[in-house]
Amino acid sequence: MEEKEVILTQEGFDKLEKELEYLRTEKRTEIAERIKVALGFGDLSENSEYDEAKNAQAENENKIAELENKIRHAKIIDESEIDTKTVQIGNTVKLYDLEFDEEVEYTIVGSTEVNIAENKISNESPLGKALIGAKKGSTIEVKAPDGNIEYKILSIKK
Repeated sequence: MEEKEVILTQEGFDKLEKELEYLRTEKRTEIAERIKVALGFGDLSENSEYDEAKNAQAENENKIAELENKIRHAKIIDESEIDTKTVQIGNTVKLYDLEFDEEVEYTIVGSTEVNIAENKISNESPLGKALIGAKKGSTIEVKAPDGNIEYKILSIKK
């Protein structure tokens, strides 16, 4: 199976590495201590603390493997290559929503860095796909469950 390239900003890559380091060190140690304490409770066949700690250990190891895979296949966006002529990953785009008569602003990021609370949307989302390659002043149409939504691109910045 061919692995999919993971597109990240340097900030996103650093965040993944920091999380991986935490899971490998502090989290592993914490779980090992929970297992050790649970073993002290005796009979493992009726020891829910032990079962919970072993499940936490398995989840942690799965998360570590997932992060290692993302880091191994990461393609870091070179910020110096990002321009503002057309929308690219790494750009912040100000849009005018024609239907709701309001301005919205989104930063286009790779799928692992999505954070709706910070208006960071994926380049793979319907809006992200529609924006990639578009120019300032153009109008884009996004297919949504309730119908199509039109946006006018007001500005593109790094």
